[in-house]
Amino acid sequence: MHRILLCDPLDESGLEIFRDAGVELRQLGDGDSEREQLPEIVADFDAIVVRSRTQVTADLLRRGRNLKVVGRAGIGVDNVDIPAATDLGILVVNAPTANLISATEHTFALLLALARNVPAAERSLRAGEWDRKRFIGLELDGKTLGVVGLGRIGQAVAHRARAFGMKVVAYDPYLDPLVAKRLEIEMAPLEAVLAVADVVTLHLPLTDETRHLISAERIARMKPGSMLVNCARGGIVDDRALLEALESEHLAGAALDVFEVEPPVDRRLIDHPRVVSTPHIGAQTREAQERVATQTARMVLAALDGSLAVTAVNLPFRAAGPGGEPYLRLSEQLGRLASSLLGGSLKKLQVDLWGVDEELHGAVSIAAVRGVLRPFLGEAVNFVNAEKLAEDRGVEVVRATHRQAAEYSSLIGVTVTGARGTVELAGTVFGESDLRVVRYDDYRLEFRPEGRLLVLSNRDVPGVVGKLGSLLGEAGVNIADIHLARGSANREGEVDAVAVLRLDQRPAEAVLDRLRALPEVSKAQLVDLE
Repeated sequence: MHRILLCDPLDESGLEIFRDAGVELRQLGDGDSEREQLPEIVADFDAIVVRSRTQVTADLLRRGRNLKVVGRAGIGVDNVDIPAATDLGILVVNAPTANLISATEHTFALLLALARNVPAAERSLRAGEWDRKRFIGLELDGKTLGVVGLGRIGQAVAHRARAFGMKVVAYDPYLDPLVAKRLEIEMAPLEAVLAVADVVTLHLPLTDETRHLISAERIARMKPGSMLVNCARGGIVDDRALLEALESEHLAGAALDVFEVEPPVDRRLIDHPRVVSTPHIGAQTREAQERVATQTARMVLAALDGSLAVTAVNLPFRAAGPGGEPYLRLSEQLGRLASSLLGGSLKKLQVDLWGVDEELHGAVSIAAVRGVLRPFLGEAVNFVNAEKLAEDRGVEVVRATHRQAAEYSSLIGVTVTGARGTVELAGTVFGESDLRVVRYDDYRLEFRPEGRLLVLSNRDVPGVVGKLGSLLGEAGVNIADIHLARGSANREGEVDAVAVLRLDQRPAEAVLDRLRALPEVSKAQLVDLE
């Protein structure tokens, strides 16, 4: 009989599923005294279920000597130490689709309240006023909605927006244009979406790539008099820049359910007359809470029974065998690097395997899919749902196996194809866990797929390396290591080359612009694989 500890309250619908399964349940008390004993209590349980209150730290996970599963009743897993859980072989599961409808409807609740001045008009009426002229609103009909992030929630918002008579234009670098066409949604680059949208709504996870995606510079590119809605995650928007845009009246208003700091310490956004705000309640509906409870309960039970058909947030490395983890990490890093170098929408991913243990083929291929999607989707993509997310976005995934590689005992090749061309990478594992990239397109070079990588394409002429070193040195950026490769000469005798530099500091965008402005440099891309 499995023993499950409920660290936070769970809806009765989830409790019924646990009881029907015949597991032993214990509910942690609300008092501080029992919570202080949690590290001792957790030792005898097979699984714990938490919401946002309980912090599942590395120390707590280590105390769970029998712990196999952490169930996060919700979508976000910010309060769970994912790397520690993975190192300890503890599966972390959540309920990623439970709030889809609730978040979608709350987006429109905020948008309509903002467009029609509902909160301010209601306060005025309660104060005994009858000031109809003061609350001139806007119709949604005929307006353009810019959807940033076209996952499940973004697609649901776009679908409902058309019922309001809105035109929809969207940005999602991982959605194939053919899928967008089937959904009857016009796709465009982010800057173009911001420039034409009367309303911009965000539906993205918070990752290193999406943090402050809506920056001061991008807010300045938004259509004057437009509105911004954020029911996704705080931190995607630079709150300070948003406040300045509202003060200058560049933006007509904002509707916010999330903030960079929660609860907000700086109340200027909340108190602004052109802001409609709620305290992160996008998932706070009866239906969503029931789905959170039932999905989490079912996932925890399935995980305890050893099923991989669960929404696991972390990769189940143990399933790959003792020597399989390095190959999964290599495949994922190759995917991340290739996807970042490609940029834009992705149409096809091909994974080629030479000399890789047959038992690892499926896991290694899915790891590549996860890596390709991670720059934009973050931890929302995992070992279980990676292929489904790729399918949802119209990405064709092809796996090919070959005989043992001639130069290496094993080799993993990742080729990504999109609207902007093709990127090919190949890598291998030296020793037990030394990951190396050994080919980039037609160039043969060797480097570790880790850290901050500056990847340049340039003409092979004297002085390029010196200019790079001087420019980065002046900016206070140290080069940890550098790897060079040259191609063959063309008819004019010119030779192209590539350089991969690992940097100790992240260079500012202005520094990258100066690099790109060098006459010898044709392309410069920064890829952060931290």
